[in-house]
Amino acid sequence: MLAGTGRLVDNERMPDRDRDLHDEHCACTLAHGHPSFIHQHVVDAFAAQCADETTKPIAFALVGLYLHVERGSTGRDVQRVHMKLARANARRQWPEFNQPESRGAVTVADVMSAPPGPERDQAIDGWCASVWDAWQASRERVVEWLQSELG
Repeated sequence: MLAGTGRLVDNERMPDRDRDLHDEHCACTLAHGHPSFIHQHVVDAFAAQCADETTKPIAFALVGLYLHVERGSTGRDVQRVHMKLARANARRQWPEFNQPESRGAVTVADVMSAPPGPERDQAIDGWCASVWDAWQASRERVVEWLQSELG
C-alpha cells in the first residue's frame, strides 16, 4: 500500500471509483488460490492501462501481457519470466515505450462487474487482451527485447 493512502495504487489516470475497485480486485485475485496465479495478469493489465509519464518503466507489464495474450502463459509462467528478466538486467536500464492515447476499452470496473469465479477469470483475460491490443504499436519492440534478453 502507498503510505498514508490505504490504497494499493494511486494513479491520476484512474477515477477514484476504479481505484477502489482495483484494490478490491487485487485482494480477490491474491486470495484466488489457483496455481495459475491469475493475479499476475491483473497487475500487468493495470500497470499498462494506467501508466503515465511518472510511472516506472512498464516493460515487465508489456512482456506479461504479450506472454499471456499471445502465448497463453499462466500468471506463474509470466512471473518466472519476470524474475529471469530481472536477473538478466540487474545493471541495465529497462526499455521505454511510447504510450498510446487509448489503453483499452475494458476496465477494472468491467472485470469486477462479472460474477466471481470462471466468469470473472474470463473477464480478466478480456481485460488483458483489450489492454494488449491498445499497445500493439509496441509489440515488435517487446518481442525483440524479450528475445534479446532471454533467447
